Amino acid sequence: MQIKPAQVKELRDRTGAGMMDCKNALVETGGDIDAASDVLRKAGQAKADRKASRIAAEGQVLVASDRDSGRHVLLEVNSETDFVAKDENFREFTALVGQTVLEHVPGSVEELMELDAGGPTMGESRQALVTKVGENIIVRRFSVLASEDTVGFYVHLDRIGVLVELDGGSEELARDLAMHVAATSPRYVSVDDVPQDEIARETDILSAQAAQMAKSEQILEKIVSGRLRKHFDEITLTGQPFVKDTDTKVGQLLSRNGARVKRFLRFEVGEGIEKKQAGFGEEVAALL
Repeated sequence: MQIKPAQVKELRDRTGAGMMDCKNALVETGGDIDAASDVLRKAGQAKADRKASRIAAEGQVLVASDRDSGRHVLLEVNSETDFVAKDENFREFTALVGQTVLEHVPGSVEELMELDAGGPTMGESRQALVTKVGENIIVRRFSVLASEDTVGFYVHLDRIGVLVELDGGSEELARDLAMHVAATSPRYVSVDDVPQDEIARETDILSAQAAQMAKSEQILEKIVSGRLRKHFDEITLTGQPFVKDTDTKVGQLLSRNGARVKRFLRFEVGEGIEKKQAGFGEEVAALL
């Protein structure tokens, strides 16, 4: 039977699939748009399944906030290439994920994928995007910070996102500290937050290093103490020099403003994901 362009357009608008895929699905189903939509969804699932094993280490970090409810979401969605991460369809999907998490506060990514996204579920929307852009797309992680205190955020080039919660202080200070955390990546707020086993391990290492010096026991203790203090200053937010004024430590800045950092969250695109390193020949072959 003859398939009209209007039918193809309607199916394409409904599914987001390519023109030829829509036409072929309509031919297969005798022009039945609902049945053709099911055919495309099944085909999309098959394509998504084939791409699921491919490494997705690029993508976007996003912050979504609702000041009225006091909820703030930090989110990472991954793609295989930076090219797709900049695609408008990918960015719209990421924004939709952020708003859905903000509104429904799911307990996990799996729960998120089952939520309604204005018609299809989030999982179905992800599957449709995979089919459309031709890459594996993963909602990797999200974290919800619900607070009645001061919260500031900063996103750097869509690749690093930070939320900082303050007791006291101002939104401007919270944002400056979020920018600082994005730049320096501290592991803890203060020394009080460092686990005891990590303190013990670092002390043992530094003591073993100092023991090789021909110094008195008293001097060695001072050396270990000084190195330990320097190490914890480097990995704790309050011990680091403030990026906007390196003569002032963050702890001093907080005291000056009558504020305390309750917690911070930091996501960086692809951190912890082992990327596949292709040789030059493989890259050329992939391009061809």
